[in-house]
Amino acid sequence: MGADRPRILVAPLDWGLGHTTRCIPLISGLLEAGADVWLAGNERQQHVLQAEFPKLPFLFLKGYGVRYSKAGHLLAIGLFRQAPRILRRIREEHQWLRQQVQQHGFHAVISDNRFGLWHPHIPSIFLTHQLQLKAPFRALARRINYRYINRFTECWIPDQAAPESLAGILSHNHPAPAIPTRYIGWLSRLQPQESSGAEDQLLISLSGPEPQRTVLEEQLLRDIAHYPGKAVVVRGVPESARLIPSTGQLRFYNHLPAEAFNKEIARASLVISRSGYSTVMDLAVLQKKSVLVPTPGQSEQEYLADYLTEKKWACCLSPAKFSLPLALEKAAAFDYMPFPERRTSCREAIGELVKAISQK
Repeated sequence: MGADRPRILVAPLDWGLGHTTRCIPLISGLLEAGADVWLAGNERQQHVLQAEFPKLPFLFLKGYGVRYSKAGHLLAIGLFRQAPRILRRIREEHQWLRQQVQQHGFHAVISDNRFGLWHPHIPSIFLTHQLQLKAPFRALARRINYRYINRFTECWIPDQAAPESLAGILSHNHPAPAIPTRYIGWLSRLQPQESSGAEDQLLISLSGPEPQRTVLEEQLLRDIAHYPGKAVVVRGVPESARLIPSTGQLRFYNHLPAEAFNKEIARASLVISRSGYSTVMDLAVLQKKSVLVPTPGQSEQEYLADYLTEKKWACCLSPAKFSLPLALEKAAAFDYMPFPERRTSCREAIGELVKAISQK
């Protein structure tokens, strides 16, 4: 390659915004390492990523478009019915990548949980915290999961080794995939802020696939009308034109870029959100107390809620029992323990990737 900058494509899954936001520190690291970074995703992801990186090229890539049932116990049936479309998307995105590599000359691709984004002739990195799927027929699910992962060159896991793991058994499955795997530490677009301490502010961060995002939002909007203190609600709908009017005590945002969100969460004494893994990494990096509400029927989030509660890193509530008054009551009585110290090797992994490409 000589002096050319390695051209690397980064493409996160569209299953909620967590996959997209956790790629932000990866993208920043690639830019610092001298890579020519291109991004890919759907319109919603474009809103988020181009707010952070307005000068980077963006390619449209159709998402998986997964939707959840309003009834959590029907989630598995709903996902089974959507399986043919998801498998078709995986095949389509693989062909799409082959075309893009030929057209744009990518030297590597980093895929956050998009199974089709591997290429036989360039380094293909698969980013995931789920080596073990909390799903029915777990052995079969693992074989299918590994069959896709093993098509890639390497697997990067955004977690730390036990006992400082945030994902528990999700990211520490045995046996491991056949390809090289490495723990690159927690990925968060947020950074601890130097301040005199958290203010008495509640921050509510909504996320995840529909319709469950809206279900939780509607519950919170009913309850927060009676909340006596200051609160910020980030709705997690960056593409929406609908705005909820703010008041002196209550502020609503459809989405906040990393820097603005960082400031708001730094001011918060308590965070209420889903128990998605990207959110958990943000909370751990900032050492924030939280009440987490798993998405109904999503076994990964339900496991994380139980695991974090057992570790006393977060207070978690069942969505069936959730209300804002109960969440505040539980948080006040919960014996929070600090998250473990953050240890990251993300930049090391990025540096090795860029160096290996540059030397070819």
